[in-house]
Amino acid sequence: MVIRNTVQFKVYGKYALFSDPITRPGGEKFSYQIPTYQAVKGIVESVYWKPTLIWYIDKIRVMRRIQTESKGIRPIKMTGGNDLAYYTYLKDVEYQVSAHFEWNKQRPELEADHNENKHYYSAKRWIERGGRRDVFLGARECQAYVEPCVFGEGKSYYDDYGEIDFGIMFHGFDYPDEIGKNEFGVRLCHQRMEDGIINFTDPRKIRLRRVVSTYGNHYSYKCFEEGVNFKIELV
Repeated sequence: MVIRNTVQFKVYGKYALFSDPITRPGGEKFSYQIPTYQAVKGIVESVYWKPTLIWYIDKIRVMRRIQTESKGIRPIKMTGGNDLAYYTYLKDVEYQVSAHFEWNKQRPELEADHNENKHYYSAKRWIERGGRRDVFLGARECQAYVEPCVFGEGKSYYDDYGEIDFGIMFHGFDYPDEIGKNEFGVRLCHQRMEDGIINFTDPRKIRLRRVVSTYGNHYSYKCFEEGVNFKIELV
């Protein structure tokens, strides 16, 4: 029996907004030039996700030229009414994605569901159908579409372009049920692109991180109990 755990697909849309956290406190939003690791992970999880597994993004390929467009937006204020802000989106984007899954070691109660081929073929089917849930490129208003592809096929605008250095960027979040600690953290990394391909650093190897909040022993992530809040399908 062949064991597989890697999937490849393309995701594209008219607009994308991978918000730079520095620009958000003032109400304005300005997109990074490329997707963050966490944004791509969210896309994969929208296509197919189970608490049994954790998706790891290996690499993406930027297919179209990076370009932006600013829009005047009237967001709803917390105190009521509307405000006026400018959001800067990426325009006309397309990415190829290569990702793999590993078992979530923080979920020993789900070990009976460790069927690699089952989850691999389920993920493949949902990619062919365009995703299990709605797919977005960073923000709810940026609808995206998913299709199967072979990573590396087709022409990219950045083929033979060389290296582009994007500096220090937001990488992703550390969730309690993935790291095995009752804390929530943020990761940063130095991101580069070579000939249109971005090789993401494994989140477990990143040292540039900060704990945002911690939880006492009285609170932890939700546990699963067979027959109560989940059922294992052995097919």
